[in-house]
Amino acid sequence: MKILGVSDNEVDVLYSPQITKRFSDIDLILGCGDLRFFYLEYILSMLNKPFFFVHGNHYYGPPPSTPAGEESVWTYSNIHRRVVEANGLLIAGIEGSIRYNLGPYQYTQEEMWGHVFHLVPQLMVNKTKFNRYLDILITHAPPWGIHDKDDLPHHGSKAFRWLIKVFKPRLHFHGHIHLYSQDAPRETRINKTRVVNVYAFRTVELLEPKSKKEKSD
Repeated sequence: MKILGVSDNEVDVLYSPQITKRFSDIDLILGCGDLRFFYLEYILSMLNKPFFFVHGNHYYGPPPSTPAGEESVWTYSNIHRRVVEANGLLIAGIEGSIRYNLGPYQYTQEEMWGHVFHLVPQLMVNKTKFNRYLDILITHAPPWGIHDKDDLPHHGSKAFRWLIKVFKPRLHFHGHIHLYSQDAPRETRINKTRVVNVYAFRTVELLEPKSKKEKSD
């Protein structure tokens, strides 16, 4: 399975007709924040694949209007504090960054712990149903000590680091940390988890997990 992660920076290769040729083999799209809705909508409409996202720490206005009586794709696809199953994968999300002013989608370290603990009951249900807690975590901010920076706006979340250690997702996609040089770290492995900064975009291939029945056979 091939997954496209996007965040923070709009690029021509995704906002042009060539997207259908270059990314024709994509199975799943994950947004890690700070991208305008019209840009995400273009990617979604051109690739027509399952799509989930979380907000970044910058607010770009409301999503496109939805006709009365129809469920908004943006409401369904926003997985902040939610766990969803898509293409056989278990995916959870947490929005925003560490608080540094009074802007939206910013949280203290303690509030980030609250978001993570909100996911725990859902993860425990996953363990019972699927014999695993989580396949992919998407966030805007990075985990504490992984790809983060010394300045307060770009601190990582301590709660994310704990979640990775305890629940062992195979992938953690994040944004927020802009990459300006070729040698800037983009991927780090923490035990069984591959932590990926998807600034602008990144594609990752992931084997589909075996079902609980297949594991017991």
